[in-house]
Amino acid sequence: MAHEENQRFDVVVVGCGVAGLSAAVAAAEAGAKVAVLERSTYDERGGNTRYTTAAIRMKSEEAVSDDFLDVFASNSGYHVQPDFIAATVLDHANRPPQVRAASFTDPDLISFFADEAPSAIAWLKAHGVKFGGIGFYGLTPRASPRIAISGGGLHLIEVMTAHAEKIGVQFFYETTAQRLLQSAKGDICGLSVTARAGGRRTIDCGAVILACGGFQGNAEMVVRYIGAKGRYLRPVALGGYYDKGEGIDMALRIGAAPAGDFAEYHAEPIDPRSGATEPLVMAYPYGILLNQQGRRFTDEAPGPIDASYETTTRAIAEQKQGIAFCILDDKINAIENWRRCVRTDQPPETASDVQTLARKLGFDGTAAEQTIAEYNRACRAGTFNPFALDGLATEGLTPDKSNYAVPLDNPPFHAYPVISSNTFTFGGLKVNTDCQVLNADGDAMPGLFAAGETVGIYYGKYPGATSVLRGAVFGRRAGERAGLVKKSG
Repeated sequence: MAHEENQRFDVVVVGCGVAGLSAAVAAAEAGAKVAVLERSTYDERGGNTRYTTAAIRMKSEEAVSDDFLDVFASNSGYHVQPDFIAATVLDHANRPPQVRAASFTDPDLISFFADEAPSAIAWLKAHGVKFGGIGFYGLTPRASPRIAISGGGLHLIEVMTAHAEKIGVQFFYETTAQRLLQSAKGDICGLSVTARAGGRRTIDCGAVILACGGFQGNAEMVVRYIGAKGRYLRPVALGGYYDKGEGIDMALRIGAAPAGDFAEYHAEPIDPRSGATEPLVMAYPYGILLNQQGRRFTDEAPGPIDASYETTTRAIAEQKQGIAFCILDDKINAIENWRRCVRTDQPPETASDVQTLARKLGFDGTAAEQTIAEYNRACRAGTFNPFALDGLATEGLTPDKSNYAVPLDNPPFHAYPVISSNTFTFGGLKVNTDCQVLNADGDAMPGLFAAGETVGIYYGKYPGATSVLRGAVFGRRAGERAGLVKKSG
């Protein structure tokens, strides 16, 4: 869309996923003149949100899961000083600056998240977003409850974009934010941007909300922060390729405090042969996982799939060339609806013997036959139940398999290659409960807000089904607070 140069807005939102759209709508409803910058085309808008099934960790539309606070508390930082944790009982302004800026998740932020989640759901519903269904997670019961958006993230993007346009939000597509502009006092006063059709320009504003994702689409940042295994990772869906990390980088360059686990990411197991959205392979608990050397390297079924797949997938990323192979025998076809455990659009490779599979897929067939023989000998009698954690475990095997340990002895054999996707990165910016970005002294940076993946809130293990919800909760909050800044001409 073409607009006059140096047009002025109260609020500029960078990004058009759930966080950005929630922020834009909330700011406009607060009376602000709002612009949204989105690097994609109109048809591809929405970032990761566009492609997600949009599962949400709530037991109902009125309450988060019972384990919500506990799972965040156990994944909120590493070896944090006890006195820092004790200081969080103080109001934010009264905490020592080291505590305000330290890279761990503020308990106030998580309490706010849990408290505001039902209100955010009701707010989305009031704008036309429909809820229903429970998303995808294989055959076994979930470790924690879920609700979901009917029609997934695409439905949310379409509904909230239409509403934002209706209330006057202006969208600039194929436009990328490059640099934050500051006044002589240091307040945020605009952005330098690049538009595909119009080159570089500046946009003046009273506040900026960074809601432009993580850095999973930036190969250099991924390897820089996550390490050498990052070269084998790929975004789980096309939207992730737009997440280049500029929002995080431009804020860090002007003194923002980092937060979140920059060395980790949300991992999901996908089929590298597929170009489909989120081509998940979650049938491996009913077989075994082999690396290129034909060896097992992890417990394939340590617990509920929705609570364990990330750990398993990260182990896959550590293997040679970041790949593993899910080996099944033909007993898999006796399990009713087992294909609910896969979303890839590619069929498994099938052969009468493991050596043939190995030649097709590129792993050591001789070692694989030995591994399968060792595994088969370690299986014990018991009742196999694919619809619950059956406790049917191996004996005397390293690593153990804790459930579904039945011999692989009924050809033909089937195999899926599996790699780790980088669904989104954990490292980002530190914010307070008003979604103001904090500087290295823990003070709010005037005029700068952030929400969604651009905020660092996760450490260690991802609390499943919380990403879309955090985008809605914190995006809405950022928009409400940024909307109070009125400096347009």
